[in-house]
Amino acid sequence: MTYTLQVLRFIFSVDDHIFRIGKAETVRNPWKVIVLLSLLTLVIYGGMGMLGMGSTLISSGAVLLDPAEYEMRKLWFVIGRVAFALTFALFVLFIPTLIFYWVTKISFKKLLLMQVVVLFILLMERVLWIPMAVFFGLDWFVSPFSFGVIASYFTDISLLIYLFGAVSLFQLWIIALQIKYLIKLSTIHKGWIYATVILLHLTIWTVTAIVSFTDIYMIDRWFA
Repeated sequence: MTYTLQVLRFIFSVDDHIFRIGKAETVRNPWKVIVLLSLLTLVIYGGMGMLGMGSTLISSGAVLLDPAEYEMRKLWFVIGRVAFALTFALFVLFIPTLIFYWVTKISFKKLLLMQVVVLFILLMERVLWIPMAVFFGLDWFVSPFSFGVIASYFTDISLLIYLFGAVSLFQLWIIALQIKYLIKLSTIHKGWIYATVILLHLTIWTVTAIVSFTDIYMIDRWFA
């Protein structure tokens, strides 16, 4: 049996597709889908950079710069966003795949299929947030899909708001998907799977919060 990944059909019929992947003797190369999603990631983050999303610090100093220098800074910002997008896509696709492969010994290709779906879900979340940022000025950590809004009612500590802001309904969806997928395809104890998936996401959320907390200082040093 040969399995070919169809991301949208997978999302709407998860159990059926996991069953078929588990029974598949051959997984058709998902590289075409990976390339398309990676290009889509570059387009989305490049577009966000062109819209000026995340460039508040650069824009605030625009009055002190001549037009040519300001445009150059905007260009470097967009290039930085595209570089981040490529790094982000490669990280999502391959780092969790390697970790899950080491823990579960499931076929690398089958695990990669799961992470392709995960990347698609993350891009869905990002696309849905863009109009909220453009029209309502909402930062990512206070998106209505995240828990940052709730955290902001209980604390003024930026680091904690960023931490809870990194946790969203889409993130919980991904965790549930990964746990279900790994349990159905692996023979190891469920406890190891729960611990691995949750610990991985806790680590990512923590790193995201710390980087976001220090980002303004990093940008300031870069453009100073």
